[in-house]
Amino acid sequence: MISSAVIFSALELGFLYALVALALFLSFRVLNIADMTTDGAFTLGCAVSATIAVAGHPLLALPAAMLCGACAGGVTALLQTKLKIPSILAGIITNTGLYTVNLAVMGFSSNVNMMRSETLFTLVQPYLGKVYKLLPVALITLTLGVLLVLFLKTRLGLSIRATGDNPDMVRASSINTGFTITVGLCIANSLTALSGAVLAQYQKTADINLGTGMVIIGLASLIIGETLMPRGRLWRKALGAILGSIIYRFIIAIALRMDLPSECLKLISATIVALAIGLPAIKGAVKPATKNAVKGGN
Repeated sequence: MISSAVIFSALELGFLYALVALALFLSFRVLNIADMTTDGAFTLGCAVSATIAVAGHPLLALPAAMLCGACAGGVTALLQTKLKIPSILAGIITNTGLYTVNLAVMGFSSNVNMMRSETLFTLVQPYLGKVYKLLPVALITLTLGVLLVLFLKTRLGLSIRATGDNPDMVRASSINTGFTITVGLCIANSLTALSGAVLAQYQKTADINLGTGMVIIGLASLIIGETLMPRGRLWRKALGAILGSIIYRFIIAIALRMDLPSECLKLISATIVALAIGLPAIKGAVKPATKNAVKGGN
């Protein structure tokens, strides 16, 4: 039996990591770019948030983290659009460089402790009671999900979507694809950094390794949401990313309740991603087998 504490924790983390799923939705699905900056940008958000919160400005830490994440995305876009480096390699290069940047932000320490510092959650706890963690992360994620959908319906947003669909056609329409790619990657990595910033204040600590494997977690959430939500309007896809993140956290919570060692979480994540991606092929293989079995029975 899953306790209410486990349910609350899964919901909180689901909404929190949903920002990464939304970021990958923008870069991976809309722009059609495999952005590997995610791990480093997430840790960058953690580092900036923790450092500024310790200095006594927990609310200022969130937009500051988003700005730093946007800068990381801008570097990746610069490598890709100006230096003509393939998108995957550009992300890996930025991600590698961010390791040193993140250490520098944390004062060349591998972690920052915020146990004695005010955070977003300690500020709202007297007013929200038991939901002092769930309500803020849900509100932040849902608000940014709505803003992202609205943005993608603007003229610039439509240009970004067109860049992902057919960059040659966009260039023929005199639209600067370098600019649209840069804007898209900056927004995506700002969302990733915000997720890291909120997580750091959520658990009152930042660690240099917090972003490791974040691409896998985000992809798992995104693909689970795409599998469950019917394809259609843009808002459904964004909502699917959020719901996929929540379901993913519940799967992890159930795995932990089964007393599986924590070292197995990465393997579980990889398995979830593989099953989610392969689900259409599995369905395609099961249907003919079922039909043949029915015919044979008749």
